[in-house]
Amino acid sequence: MTITSAADLPYETAKFAPIRESDVSREMTKRYMTSLLDGADTDVVIIGAGPAGLMCAYELSKDPSIKVSVIEASVAPGGGAWLGGQLMTPMVVRKPAHLVLDELAIPYDDCGNYVVVAHAALFTSTLIATIIKNGVKLFNATAVEDFIVKNGVVCGVATNWALVTKAHGTQNCMDPQTVLAKVIVSSCGHDGPHGATGIKRLHQLGMVKSVPGMKALHMEAAEDAIVANTQEIVPGMIITGMEVSEACGTNRMGACFSAMIVSGRKAGWLARQKVLATRKAEAGSTA
Repeated sequence: MTITSAADLPYETAKFAPIRESDVSREMTKRYMTSLLDGADTDVVIIGAGPAGLMCAYELSKDPSIKVSVIEASVAPGGGAWLGGQLMTPMVVRKPAHLVLDELAIPYDDCGNYVVVAHAALFTSTLIATIIKNGVKLFNATAVEDFIVKNGVVCGVATNWALVTKAHGTQNCMDPQTVLAKVIVSSCGHDGPHGATGIKRLHQLGMVKSVPGMKALHMEAAEDAIVANTQEIVPGMIITGMEVSEACGTNRMGACFSAMIVSGRKAGWLARQKVLATRKAEAGSTA
């Protein structure tokens, strides 16, 4: 019998099509390495696949002419957006950020000034699936060890397998890969063992004078300030999400995701404008 639909799958007597183990390895290696080769030069590199980073990628993916790579140190992208807060799964989003949920067809309960998504994973999984379908390259278990800086402009990143970085630190004998980009978006979260690494590295390099750090929790003040301070912090690098709180000394946000959504979207818009301006300048210089 020819099986043409899932409804016809013989679960009790399932027999899969034959395959060689080497075919599996070959397919994985070929396709992954092709992505690495294609992504060695790109338009935008987003560091961190938390809610702001994913939203930035989503906004950029609306323009199919822009090549985007998201680099995430964890095996699982999503950052803190798999949970709503303190290991509780509902996600609270203040209006008008709920309009993005409408755009993504993510259902929610309307509670007046805010909405609640039943499980944060619904938001996160939808974003991840959407950006991959739209052509964004997502590199899991990959750490950004350093920036490429030329003439005071951040123009790329140095990467390594996350396990290498974890075991040996960022300055180790395992030389990194590199990616050149027109724009870097740093979405590394607030301070912690692996947090705010973008802005902290800029401080080490003397490209920013100080990193004031995140102030105490004040949700209403924090969310407005995080979006307002989403910006190109140095030439070639935009900061978004909770890394903004470390870079600009804004308040801690707490378990509300409105600012992550809108900050990420703003970063995507800023990055697109930067890419288009760079392309125009490059075209002018070769005319």
